[in-house]
Amino acid sequence: MSMRAKLSKSANLLKLPQLVSIIGAMLLLCAYSPLDKKEDGKILTVAIDAGHGGHDAGCSYGGAKEKDVTLAIALKLGKAIEKIMPDVTVIYTRAKDEFIELHERAGIANRKNAHLFISIHCNANKKTEVFGTETFSMGLHKSDGNLEVAKRENEVILLEKDYQEKYEGFDPNSPEAHIYFSFLQSAYLEQSLKLAAKVEQHFMDVKRSSRGVKQAGLMVLWKSKMPSVLIETGFLSNAKERAYLTGEQGQDELANAIANAVKEYKTSVEKK
Repeated sequence: MSMRAKLSKSANLLKLPQLVSIIGAMLLLCAYSPLDKKEDGKILTVAIDAGHGGHDAGCSYGGAKEKDVTLAIALKLGKAIEKIMPDVTVIYTRAKDEFIELHERAGIANRKNAHLFISIHCNANKKTEVFGTETFSMGLHKSDGNLEVAKRENEVILLEKDYQEKYEGFDPNSPEAHIYFSFLQSAYLEQSLKLAAKVEQHFMDVKRSSRGVKQAGLMVLWKSKMPSVLIETGFLSNAKERAYLTGEQGQDELANAIANAVKEYKTSVEKK
């Protein structure tokens, strides 16, 4: 199918107000230049987001809850970054078991003028043999699998009060809505993909199985005003990976791998 035909097919799925919003967002993005020269282009503040929390447990298997695993890895990641990059300030969207709304996670990073936003998650699949890491940037999901990840992560907004007003009528069950929101982070897409690629490379360096760098319309990355990634550290639904994700050694390896990826990305950006 040609690109024109694909766009025509997508357009037929969308209502006129949605098309107008999408076109408007695209025009704004074309005229928008990201502020990637803050502090002379240095990476000085990193926001770390431990996915889920509080009454939102995330996925749960074998007694392990995603909210607990993500918090443990996030805190270890912060310490690892501070150790190998003393000039970097680390901020957390949550440092304990509490529920933070998705829009507020990016809001915290924005208010603190963070230069990077890293959201830590665990994956799940009905096929319990599936395993491996994935790192996402905000963008168009190129497969049904990517869309399913976006839907699962975005369902959290249903736990928030007045979510339709906060997210401009976003329906987490609508593929068209995910397409619309995926446009909104494209200003930082190139930088986000570079960081994501480094994360996956460093995961492979510690013998993790990488499922690659991917794109999807993820609400937690929606309004972040900096390069942003969502890291699926492994599948809690897989018994072997679950043991790795809940163990100290596994969490330390993951945190150190992500920290090394951030350091490599920081070095590449600051050399320019």
